[in-house]
Amino acid sequence: MLPVHKSLEPFVKDIVLLESDDKDREHVFPFYADGYAGVVYSKSENPFYLQPRNKQLSDFYLYGQTIEPISLNVKGPFKSIILRMYPFASRILLGIDPKILNDDCYDLLLLDNIDTLGTVKRLRQTENKQELVNILANYFNELLKVASINPDYRIKLATNLILKSNGAISIKEVRDKLCVAERTLERHFLKEIGVTAKQFAKMIQFSTSLNQITDADYLNLTEIGFDSGFADQSHFIRTFKRYTGKTPKEFQAQVSF
Repeated sequence: MLPVHKSLEPFVKDIVLLESDDKDREHVFPFYADGYAGVVYSKSENPFYLQPRNKQLSDFYLYGQTIEPISLNVKGPFKSIILRMYPFASRILLGIDPKILNDDCYDLLLLDNIDTLGTVKRLRQTENKQELVNILANYFNELLKVASINPDYRIKLATNLILKSNGAISIKEVRDKLCVAERTLERHFLKEIGVTAKQFAKMIQFSTSLNQITDADYLNLTEIGFDSGFADQSHFIRTFKRYTGKTPKEFQAQVSF
């Protein structure tokens, strides 16, 4: 993890650095639903590919909500900085319909109202981690200057409520706190986040269980399902398989291998 620049705190949850000097290894990084979008800058000898679509990615891109399991694959040495953004950030900063980003990536070099190419050139010229973060913070500030979409604070509050409860809060409770009707919440949530509030809560609940299943302190799958707020074990298994393609038992055996 890298420290989050103060100016990034309203939009970025955390910053992850991935790197390797191995020239022969095929690196595979699986991504599962966690409720966050993100911006990625990569420097590598060979291009990254989004699988299973076999889509070649640029050096600097935005990814949306991960619903189906995907992976980022690259061969050889690389360095990647991943800024995990709060779910409302991509629409505010870029004005992009978040639904089109689900399970996909958007090349930031396609933006025509900001000098993205200049930012990428500056990123390529340094290996200093803090300087990389500072350059990205400046880029976000430039995005804010040209942003034309005002945030829907009801949806921001709704996402915060769901995140803080690890997805266990009922959507009725969210609606009651916001004083909005169900159809209004679902329509605006889909517009701002790219998924419905119900789907988002289920993704966060799943992500909580995924974090626990990879934690050595958690060995009992029934306990994980209960602690993650699932009503029963069958519900836990169905949801987990929906987002990973594997049952919790199959996934636990894989990560323990």
